[in-house]
Amino acid sequence: SEAEKTFQRFAVLGDSSSSGAEINNKNFSKLCQDCGITDGKTVTSTDVDTVFNKVKAKDAGTITFQRFTEAMKDLSQKRFKEKSPDQGLEDIFKLMEGKNPATTGGFYQAAVASAMDQHTDTRKYTGSHEEPLDYIGKGITGQKETTDNSEYGRSCKGAATYDKKKQKRK
Repeated sequence: SEAEKTFQRFAVLGDSSSSGAEINNKNFSKLCQDCGITDGKTVTSTDVDTVFNKVKAKDAGTITFQRFTEAMKDLSQKRFKEKSPDQGLEDIFKLMEGKNPATTGGFYQAAVASAMDQHTDTRKYTGSHEEPLDYIGKGITGQKETTDNSEYGRSCKGAATYDKKKQKRK
């Protein structure tokens, strides 16, 4: 069936040695997310994890398609409350038809790009960082020396004596 094909595509995701006969919790959650079974309101990621742990064997980390069908029946009761378990399961399988795992690289690249944009987009700068301090003419850095050499030392006691002492040494 179409649901079983979708199950197999998600079961082998990230595991080249997998035959596609069993799916782990991570790929099960991804399947529910990518196929629109989780909606964030009636079916959440917590519900998905709970149902997975309920149908799997105690010592197992994966479930077969048969147990997967049981899990989907449980989730269909949460998602489609007004329908019978069998009708809800059919509706869940319709959501799964023809679905493939979404590429994981796209999310990571988008997240990195977004993080980098925060630092390089000058429209988001505020306050003292609004205009870059550079040699182009914005700000005073690079245009002239800003240190004050008029005093000798830290206090005013030796003010204006630096140049005099320098001349005496010559």
